[in-house]
Amino acid sequence: MKSRIHYTKPSITDLEVSYATDAAANGWGDRCYEYIGRFEQAFKAHLGAEHAIATSSCTGALHLGMAALGIGPGDEVIMADTNWIATASPIVHLGAAPVFVDILPDTWCLDPAKVEAAITPRTKAIVAVHLYGNLCDMDALLAIGERHGIPVIEDAAEAIGSVYHGKRAGTMGTFASFSFHGSKTMTTGEGGMFVTQDEDLYERVLTLSNHGRARGQTKQFWPDAVGYKYKLSNIQAAIGCAQMERIDDLIGRKRAILAAYGEALASLDGVSMNPEHPGTINGAWMPTVVFDENTGVTREKLQTALAAENVDARVFFWPLSGMDMFEPVRHNVHAWSIPGRAINLPSYHDIQPDQIDRVVSVLSRLALKGV
Repeated sequence: MKSRIHYTKPSITDLEVSYATDAAANGWGDRCYEYIGRFEQAFKAHLGAEHAIATSSCTGALHLGMAALGIGPGDEVIMADTNWIATASPIVHLGAAPVFVDILPDTWCLDPAKVEAAITPRTKAIVAVHLYGNLCDMDALLAIGERHGIPVIEDAAEAIGSVYHGKRAGTMGTFASFSFHGSKTMTTGEGGMFVTQDEDLYERVLTLSNHGRARGQTKQFWPDAVGYKYKLSNIQAAIGCAQMERIDDLIGRKRAILAAYGEALASLDGVSMNPEHPGTINGAWMPTVVFDENTGVTREKLQTALAAENVDARVFFWPLSGMDMFEPVRHNVHAWSIPGRAINLPSYHDIQPDQIDRVVSVLSRLALKGV
């Protein structure tokens, strides 16, 4: 059997190991938050953001930010139907309702026209997910938010390294969230980051993130509100600090992998990949291929053919409105159609040219024969 090609795995070097070892051996007592503080400072410096709070997950960062905005029962939050459930679950946990709208056929991100059409008096926020590193049309979404007085939240879980007309993903909305899951471009194993330019929102989230204890509170063990516990550990943050020192190389490698796939597949009719529109930079977290309907290539054919070559590829996100816990929204035609003829491609940092060639050969055969 041919060697396994994994769809993703992190890039961990001696630097990450040394920082994590130091945190495990010495990061206690007065140093218990040292790496966390360093990580937050490095991350917001990279983004050009005013405030950052390290969290145990991107989902936790979204939950904190939405709670701080006052989202609750009876409210609606507009988001794309094409997403992982982690974007929708905080909305549900807060008692609000996610409103699923369709995506654009090229970026697979929110369709601004569908967003505006979905706004009601109950709309409390719009969540713009930069899917697979592709960028939402932030100019259009921010303009819609401004017209209606609705905050735009950036779910930038998959978009470290993506840049929209000179602004890094995560710096344009009311707040943003990032993921450091082991599959992401940079990792802390599990973890996330809340980011905002709004000082008042930052203080509210900081309080909520620490069991409701305000940082100005002088009484020991005295919460000022009922909050949450979404802290990142010092050991995880130590790994994050090392990753931040390597962030340009990590992003650059992901972009090189996407470019290699794009060049190899460019001549195939009916095949498209992650776009990079003028004025944008795609952080290229997850190279993804979409086949036109007339090719006859399906998700199942892709999975079968790749598995036969011992290639681990993952499916495109299913439409959330197709899940049992939500009502179907079948007029979201792109969100329902694209997953059936798309696949995420292997893209870990150490993937070799011959391994990319193996993946490309399978896709080329399918594109030419449909089987």
